[in-house]
This record gives sequence, structure tokens and C-alpha cells, in this order.
Amino acid sequence: MKNRYRVFRRAWGTYYCEDLETGKQQSLRTRSKEEAFRLAAAKNETQSGPAFSRQLARVYWKAGDPVAAKRNWQYAMDEIVKLKHGATQARWMTAIKEKAFDTLRELPILETRAEHFIHVLEEGSVSANNYLRRLHNFALDMDWLPWPVLPKRQWPAIHYREKRAVTPQEHALITAREKNEELRAFYETCWHLGGAQSDVARLKAEDVDWKNGVVSFFRAKTGTAQVVHFGEGLANVLKSRPPSGLLFPRLAPMDEKHRAALFQRACRRVGVTGISLHSYRYAWAERAKRAGYPERFAQMALGHSSKAVHRAYAKKAQVTLPSLESFEQKMQGGKIVPFPTPEVAANVKQTSTQS
Repeated sequence: MKNRYRVFRRAWGTYYCEDLETGKQQSLRTRSKEEAFRLAAAKNETQSGPAFSRQLARVYWKAGDPVAAKRNWQYAMDEIVKLKHGATQARWMTAIKEKAFDTLRELPILETRAEHFIHVLEEGSVSANNYLRRLHNFALDMDWLPWPVLPKRQWPAIHYREKRAVTPQEHALITAREKNEELRAFYETCWHLGGAQSDVARLKAEDVDWKNGVVSFFRAKTGTAQVVHFGEGLANVLKSRPPSGLLFPRLAPMDEKHRAALFQRACRRVGVTGISLHSYRYAWAERAKRAGYPERFAQMALGHSSKAVHRAYAKKAQVTLPSLESFEQKMQGGKIVPFPTPEVAANVKQTSTQS
């Protein structure tokens, strides 16, 4: 069989390899004749027998890493869980228990083929798709895989279930029918703060700055500070809570799933579907967008990486723009202070400099 690649040397001494089919030339980055011909022979061998070459690469990989032959995906799962902490670790422990991963657990990582992953993706949920990607990338980063099992472009897209915000009407129905005072106050606080359910449930009276009208706390998920100015509506709710310690003493120690179940029960009572406690974050962001609240202020309130802010300010919230005529009337009435033009600003700056 005719070789596809040939070796030649440039005038400056570096050896190159030429593809006789395409004419493409590539440097072999060596001045050694023996090494150049060995590299070209490897290319020709790979071209004539790619399956054999890949198997040979596995042999060399195992020789360099004695444990590689025995290292399976369950080992990788256990190792990645060790590197996680808190709620993230708990989510990983739950995710890897999914039945779809059973076919992978005892499979050696080096012997994994694309069809193994495809089977998991077909049998698993959206969560399996998400966590299998992360597990695959973890194995690559740890050098437990010599090459990707599934090319990046071949991974099926992750389609999450559409999430929506709590509407004012739904919130009013839920709180009106809620007889438990602490739960009712909790839902009201979520509405006004837009906080994650665990962060709101663990709020303390000491987190409220009455002088400046601010509620501030650190998010459990990201550790970032969330600072929200509150108005009269939330002030009335906070006044009904304990003056010291936890604002929601019964809800704070609960697991988030328990609080979510209580909310779903409240929703069923009034016939509301398609929302969760996290929908209050989307509601806050969409209310801010509709009210013309600057995006940077919303990011400070909910967190700069908040998906709720990005979604609402991208397209979700519907904004009603006032007519130009109404703006002109407000301008004439002095209700709107116009920004100075660049020319006016330059004149003001020059006058202040001269004086």
C-alpha cells in the first residue's frame, strides 16, 4: 500500500511532512533524520490502520499509568464528589445515583466508547446529560482519558423545562389562602426580596438595617453578598417577625425539599401550577425590568451571576414604553431632568476651570 505521507528537509535543516493527497505540508519540529522518518511512519501506520493505532495508544497509556486498566467510572464519580462541598456535593451524590449511570459504573474509563455514553444519554434525564458532561470533562482534565469519548459537537443539547415567574395575582391568591402566619410572611418576604428560598428562610433579625431600610445577607450557594433596599410592604412583614434571632424559626432548619413541598401544597389549594419557590426570583427580576429598574441595580440585588436577571432583562419581561408626547409634556412641566448634551457639558467644564 502506497504511503500517504513523505518526509523532506528544508534548507535550514528542519524536517517536514507532506500529505501526498492534499499537498499540505507540516513541520515535524525536528532536525533529526531518524526521528523525522519515525514520525512519518507513525502517521502512515495510523492512516492504514486507525483502529489498531488507537488500540496501540491505549497500550502505551496503560503502561505509563498502571492503575489505568482498573480505573472505572464509579471511581471517577467518587473522586469528583470528594472535591465538592455543601449543597453542591449533595446534588452530585443524588445525580450519580441515577439508574442510567449503572451501565457505566464498572466500565473501565479507557475502554469507554461513544455508544456507551449515547446509551446513558438515551436512558437518562436532563440531569444525566448535564452531569455526564461534567464527569467526562473531569476525566479528561485528570488525564484518565487520552481523548474525548464523545466529540463536543455530538453532545445533545440540554433542554431545561421552561421556568416562569409568579404573577402578582397568583402570589395574592397563595398568601390569602395561607393560614400559617410564618409561611405567609415567608412567601411575602420572597416576593419582596427575590431571594433563594434557603437564604430567605435563614434570615435573622440582625440582617435587617432599619435605619437605612436594607436587608443584607450572604448567599449560601455562591457566598456573595445580597443587599436589597426594602419599602413599606416588606417593612410591615418584617415587623411581624421576631425582634431577634431567626425570622422564620420553624422554616430555617427544614430541608429545602420540605419547604418546596409546603409551597406546592399551597399552590394546589388555589389551583396554581407551573411555579416553584425559585419562581419568586424570576418574579422579582421581571418586576424590576417592567418598572425600568436599571439592570446593574438588579444585579446588585440578586447577584451578578443570577440567571433570573439575565433572563428577565434579555427578553422575558414585557416593557410598556410611554409615548413621546407624554415625555414631552413631562419635560415641559419640569418632571424630567434632561441629561446635558456633550457640548453643554464641555462648556460647563470649561467655565468651571476658568473660574
